[in-house]
Amino acid sequence: MEEQERALKEEGLFEDPVFPCEESSLFSDYSTPIAKFQDDITWLRPQEICQAPTLFPENPNEGHAKQGTLGDCWFLCALTILVKNQHLMNKVLPPAQAQWGDKGYRGSFLFCLWQHGHWTEVTVDDRLPCIGSKLCFSGCQSPTAFWVALLEKAYAKLLGSYERLWAGQVSEALVDLTGGLAESWSLRDCGTEEDQCQGSPDSDRVSRRLDLDLLQEVREGCSVSCSVSSTPGGASELGQSHALSVMDWVDVRTIEGRTVRLIHIRNPWGRRCWEGAWRDGGEGWNSLDPACRMDLLGWTQEGQFWVDETEFLSQFDNITVGYPINDEGHLQSIYSGELLTHRQQTGGRWVRGHSAGGCRNNSSYSSNPKFWLRVCERGEVLVSLLQHRRCSRKTTARRYAHPPAEGSRTQHQHHPAIALHMWKVEKKRFNLCRILNSPPCASTHCHAYEREVVLHAHLEPGFHLLIPSTFLKGVEGSFLIRVFSSSPTSLSAIKTPVPSLPLGTEGEWETNFFQGKWVLGSTAGGSRNFLSHWQNPHFLVTMGSDLAGLTGDNFRVILHQNCPDTDLQAIGFHLYKAPEGQGQNESTVPRDEEPVASCVPHCYTQEVSLACCLPPGAYVILPSTYLPGSPGQFTLTVARRLHRRVVKSQENLGRAIQERSSVDRALMGSDRAGRCKQTAAIEEVRSCSLCSLTDPGQRAHSWSSSPDQKGQGV
Repeated sequence: MEEQERALKEEGLFEDPVFPCEESSLFSDYSTPIAKFQDDITWLRPQEICQAPTLFPENPNEGHAKQGTLGDCWFLCALTILVKNQHLMNKVLPPAQAQWGDKGYRGSFLFCLWQHGHWTEVTVDDRLPCIGSKLCFSGCQSPTAFWVALLEKAYAKLLGSYERLWAGQVSEALVDLTGGLAESWSLRDCGTEEDQCQGSPDSDRVSRRLDLDLLQEVREGCSVSCSVSSTPGGASELGQSHALSVMDWVDVRTIEGRTVRLIHIRNPWGRRCWEGAWRDGGEGWNSLDPACRMDLLGWTQEGQFWVDETEFLSQFDNITVGYPINDEGHLQSIYSGELLTHRQQTGGRWVRGHSAGGCRNNSSYSSNPKFWLRVCERGEVLVSLLQHRRCSRKTTARRYAHPPAEGSRTQHQHHPAIALHMWKVEKKRFNLCRILNSPPCASTHCHAYEREVVLHAHLEPGFHLLIPSTFLKGVEGSFLIRVFSSSPTSLSAIKTPVPSLPLGTEGEWETNFFQGKWVLGSTAGGSRNFLSHWQNPHFLVTMGSDLAGLTGDNFRVILHQNCPDTDLQAIGFHLYKAPEGQGQNESTVPRDEEPVASCVPHCYTQEVSLACCLPPGAYVILPSTYLPGSPGQFTLTVARRLHRRVVKSQENLGRAIQERSSVDRALMGSDRAGRCKQTAAIEEVRSCSLCSLTDPGQRAHSWSSSPDQKGQGV
């Protein structure tokens, strides 16, 4: 073996300096069960593992993923979409790369993974973690095929370590592998029939029932997986929290004439471990015609089994569907089968104190980032809100003198609860307060602890206001808005400046932003010392009559000049009472009118501000520079205190993520290890391939509760 290693080094094979064959690439915080293997893992190239390694086996059925000691069944289930779609496989693993035995082989492979809105190239060397002479983590059913093991390494490099692959969501991996969309929903608590029919955007009970007929048009191209978050009766060996792939489904007629839907499932462990009625030799098969029975049993390969739909719904907790993608990169709707040929995306941020307004239960909701979605023709539209990972690649390796004690929990990335709401507006200039008091035309129904949430609707032409939000206000983060549609659309952010004037927490405030210019010879009128003062831009605001009984300031203004500090001008503004009977589009003020309030003297500063108490009525704001003829651009921020009726939305938190959580290492005892039948070498170190995807005790339901208390600790 030493001579073979020396020969490989002499060939000048690539050794990745960014993701080295060290513990820093295996572990992030030593908090998962694989930490116990740290002294047993060695790194071998495929030609050191077998005599004739290849990327893909000759028999496609042997190319499916087989799970090792790493709890990444969620990632392996997502790989099925690559097996079904050669175009996607070539996108993720570019073809024509030199393999073992080829003249150009240099010990490295290039992969492309989708991250934050674009495809990212990830190059890894082909040294793989092993125990003894066998792969420690995932591989193919064929021991001589290595595309799964290499892709698993590339994904581990992207996330920071192998340990970061322990526990996750199938939907996240599907998006990272395809650049498309995936949706998940619970098979539990689907709500009443009335909830299903009404589809109220503000109801957190809205959910879709499992309807495989809905997927009939897309079954060839979509990816379907299911998961358990508690021990199912038919899968006593599965334990808690495991994801499996749905290979297919078929309707069969029994001898008695009943129609039964059978679902074909694959366990990434590579063994069946199913004790239901349709197991091998189960009583369910006795109800079928012998020819039909033999045909269906002939479909099953290693690790595959059948369940009927009733058994499926009772034994599994969640289902995830990855959208089909054609060779041109267009998504196909799982609702209608229609191709969504138009695509838009743009990014944004939630910034504490500025645009992290929280959910609709908060008066600060209107400060969240806002986006215009213009629909040109009626059509089907999918809008997704995807929040970026807070940390992706490790910068420093966290080292511990000893692994954490038994029972410690995995510190994986957790996402704040997010949601997306949409309102139809008649024109771009509208009353934001009035719009937000009305029900949205579409929404994701409730805030969910997921990386991405998806809104589906059929929209008429016109402008639509999109507002992404976190459940708690003040939660910072970056996100991506993506739009997939059957008709042309345009997506753009509504630019709003950062207000430096504290708007306070007492009562509720409506904030509006106005962009303006002082134009030489036109609207650069200067201060009241000059007759041209009335040429300055005019802004009409109205104070409502519903502030009786309130004390303190009810009106606040910021004038911000948009220029570098080196080009500042002296600025200020005056507030005048507008004449009675003046129309909404008028903003004239009599020349002899005295200001109601002023922000003077004019100051050479980036911005000036004023807070005051105004009686009900209409007012005109005139921002100005001190000297006339001084051109410049500015932003005017106007905040009005108001009485807004309580929105009856009662924004609720969705369920805690069903496929993401930590693993209690105490569960990894000898009784469970005895059930994990891995290779002989791995059995010697008492491995366990159980995937922890959730802590079923961690749920979040009360709309008045904090996500930090009811979900983010999973």
